[in-house]
Amino acid sequence: MATQKPSIPKGTRDFGPVEMARRNYIFNTIRDVYALYGYRQIETPSMENLSTLMGKYGEEGDKLLFKILNSGDFTRSVSTQQYEEMTAPQLAAKFCEKGLRYDLTVPFARYVVQHREELQMPFKRFQIQPVWRADRPQKGRYREFYQCDADVVGSDSLLNEVELMQIVDEVYHRFGVRVEIKINNRKILTGIAEVLGAADRIVDITVAIDKFDKIGLEGVNKELLEGGLSQEQVDMLQPIITLSGTNADKLATMRQVLATSETGLKGCDEVEFVLGQLTDLRSPISLDLTLARGLNYYTGCIFEVKALDVEIGSINGGGRYDNLTGIFGMPGLSGVGISFGADRIYDVLTQLDLFPKETQGGARLLFINFGEKEAAYCLQLARQTRHAGIPTEVYPDSAKMKKQMQYANALQVPYVALVGEQEMEEGLIALKDMVTGEQLMLTIEEVIGKLAN
Repeated sequence: MATQKPSIPKGTRDFGPVEMARRNYIFNTIRDVYALYGYRQIETPSMENLSTLMGKYGEEGDKLLFKILNSGDFTRSVSTQQYEEMTAPQLAAKFCEKGLRYDLTVPFARYVVQHREELQMPFKRFQIQPVWRADRPQKGRYREFYQCDADVVGSDSLLNEVELMQIVDEVYHRFGVRVEIKINNRKILTGIAEVLGAADRIVDITVAIDKFDKIGLEGVNKELLEGGLSQEQVDMLQPIITLSGTNADKLATMRQVLATSETGLKGCDEVEFVLGQLTDLRSPISLDLTLARGLNYYTGCIFEVKALDVEIGSINGGGRYDNLTGIFGMPGLSGVGISFGADRIYDVLTQLDLFPKETQGGARLLFINFGEKEAAYCLQLARQTRHAGIPTEVYPDSAKMKKQMQYANALQVPYVALVGEQEMEEGLIALKDMVTGEQLMLTIEEVIGKLAN
């Protein structure tokens, strides 16, 4: 009877050596830039108490939480009658006390409250960790994926927004990806709702116009009407949604539109300040009044980043929030944060062929094994090349030359070192370039000089 081939859960992935080398290139690049701006790394547990997670993401979010069954006889606390009468959420509350984290934001809020006395404010942190969602898997949507977040809490200064956009600009410059940064402000959107006489419809308005890129103007108007706005209010929104021109032109127009809204004008002031500090960015940054960001805890400037040379959704997002820790009984702590979409960045770099060749990983030099004596000699040489920072392998078996060369080709090792009895006597190495086929007789010092460069 044939054994069943093992598999992994839907919505999860294995990553091979090449993929891991490329993913680490992404993570290390982001990590290096975060550190350059004074952000310090933290990590939180993969699982949190369900009391920490539940109720923070809305009803739909609660359904997507992976819940962990209690250890031991978890059914003991529920009678047969209760089991038959209770709903699935009620049973989950009885059977499960912990769950896998849904994002990095809520665990970060919990961390800040729990460690408040130890933290120096403002606190600048970054996290690069996986999160889990019990979503239906589909192309580009996984049940396990990484988030790369950075946040500053305990400061109202708009200089934090400026720095975060500089971080975004620097990261994509290092990747070699051309991007456009889009900025808006939730106070502007609130002001628009006030001017329309629909302040109570702010959520419906923002949810609808945030879909502008996906469903177009006609689709947005349909959703606005279905959300309770009158035809007159929808008509008033049209010139705002389709506003064009320079950032200065858009702000000037919005100041006129929002002349009666103190909140809206404050939003214009905040955007103007941030844009004024970012005149030297390499990436274009533009005010986009259709940008709303779906999460309603944003209260100030909001951002999204899109790649210019690849058809893909947002690869970066973030914004200002005023009450991150209020969900845990510590209100009034303002913050601002961004998150890089590592999976989408991977797709962009792959499509544009922008991964550096060295991210292939693995050895740059392979010593061929001609026998026991030669292998022992090559091990000593390999110590020297490794000490010089050159990733090196010594083939472990005295196999046929063809097999060893095929191994080097399969792993795309750029250089092969051949050291037989004659080379040992002369203190030389036959170094073969596996790309050009060129072969040189060099000393170990010359090999190190060539490969280290």
